[in-house]
Amino acid sequence: MRELRIRVLAGVFVVAGILSWAGARLWNSIGTLPSVPLAAPVVLALIAVVLLSTALSLRARLKAQRERRPGAKGVDPLMAARAVVFGQASALVAALVAGMYGGTGVFLLELLDIPTRRDQALYAGFSVLAGVGVIAAALFLERVCRLPEDDDQNPPGAEPVA
Repeated sequence: MRELRIRVLAGVFVVAGILSWAGARLWNSIGTLPSVPLAAPVVLALIAVVLLSTALSLRARLKAQRERRPGAKGVDPLMAARAVVFGQASALVAALVAGMYGGTGVFLLELLDIPTRRDQALYAGFSVLAGVGVIAAALFLERVCRLPEDDDQNPPGAEPVA
């Protein structure tokens, strides 16, 4: 499984933001721009909390397993792999959604004199922050589930075992 790259997430964020900003300008010139829902930052924050709690739980269990504590509950490798896949998917979707709300929020900065648009700009800003929280929690989860390098099996200069 490959690690998430910050460049990929940043690229998704920027492209989604530019497209969203252009789409918001176009949509506003044709008709009425749809509102930014209040639930957007709340849902993203809940996903970040789930990812962070999963990472902290797995980290504690892996630490107990490494220290060979009596009664330590082990970590199923398949469960850890599923957690990492969930984290990676969440980070990619959060980068996309945060970019979309970021682009819309930048467009809404021109309309801050209208109270409803000001509220929507705040919701969009909180959505971007919550999306960054999801990405940070997903990267932390990925780091927790990373396999340690096995240096004792292949010391430097030795032939790899096939």
